[in-house]
Amino acid sequence: MFSRNRPGRGAYAPVRKKRSPWGLIILALLIGVALIRNGVAQESGPPQPTSESAADTRTASSPAPARSAPKKPVPEALGTSLPSRVAIPAIRVDAPLMQVGLDPEGWVASPPATEKNLAGWYKDSVTPGENGTAVIVGHVDNKAGPVVFYNLGALKKGHTVEVNRQDGRTAVFEIYGIEVFDKQQFPAGRVYGDTGRPELRVITCGGGFSKAKGYAGNVVVFARMTHVR
Repeated sequence: MFSRNRPGRGAYAPVRKKRSPWGLIILALLIGVALIRNGVAQESGPPQPTSESAADTRTASSPAPARSAPKKPVPEALGTSLPSRVAIPAIRVDAPLMQVGLDPEGWVASPPATEKNLAGWYKDSVTPGENGTAVIVGHVDNKAGPVVFYNLGALKKGHTVEVNRQDGRTAVFEIYGIEVFDKQQFPAGRVYGDTGRPELRVITCGGGFSKAKGYAGNVVVFARMTHVR
């Protein structure tokens, strides 16, 4: 969930250039401190990622598993086309997408909190299916209870995220990691870094919750495009 509870003005510079690497890092910092809960406490809270769901961060020099599966071919990147809908079959998400940008003060905006089934594509990231990292954000709950991304933390590696585009094609992304990060230590470079292929990040709030400060962290889904329909 997004909130206006944030550091004082001037803590971060506004994002001014479309798809600027520095702009994405600033975006990461803003999301990292702004995705907090503004709803009602649930008895158990939303599902949280397990340690087994963390993205593989081995480097080229790291030892590979003894019987690693063959790498899947990298699909050809798509051109620019605005996304219209996001579906995550494993958690029964099927929601329209609106564009979100920055408010007049230069802070990241969010979908209306009153809309239970609505997510936002950050319009200064690439469109899903292009080379680069596309960003989709959404609320976890509101004052009435769970909303669109409440179950995001229950996803597993291998689950898929499907994004419908206005050109009639659907970019299908396979999840390779789900993690929760503390807002104060949000790893901007890791989350938003360009991998040289079409990738997607889906973000909501998560971690511990307090009524005074909201959620302590953000749930981040890491996914890469595997095919196009």
